[in-house]
Amino acid sequence: MTMLHHISLGVSDIEKSGAFYDAIMETLGYRRVFTDFRPGEAKQAIGYGLVEGKDIFTIKERAMSRLSAGRGFHLAFEAPSQAAVAEFHRVALSLGAVDRGGPRIFTEFGPDYFAAFVIDPDGWQLEAIHRENSSN
Repeated sequence: MTMLHHISLGVSDIEKSGAFYDAIMETLGYRRVFTDFRPGEAKQAIGYGLVEGKDIFTIKERAMSRLSAGRGFHLAFEAPSQAAVAEFHRVALSLGAVDRGGPRIFTEFGPDYFAAFVIDPDGWQLEAIHRENSSN
């Protein structure tokens, strides 16, 4: 059993965010597993994961000008390798994300904590992390 079934983030533009998340999720080995896309209608969503129809992470369009969970919130995605972390960071920045810490070992979190941090176009802080010697 896992602790979380899935998590959702609100986004202001489902098409723009869909393109952003399609690209960064691909760098980590995840893919779009469902789309509830109806241009011009409310409550559209895109889900990401490993198995068709079983989302782990979902973006949902919300009618808000700026979305944020508040200070301290961030979402960390597990990456299969250090190269995937670096590619996540590179692709995110190329699509308009803001750099919050480039790919490197963050020794304050552990001797093998290789990660990168970005802020997505809606203000969400995202992390990609890979650890060689640990399961978490």
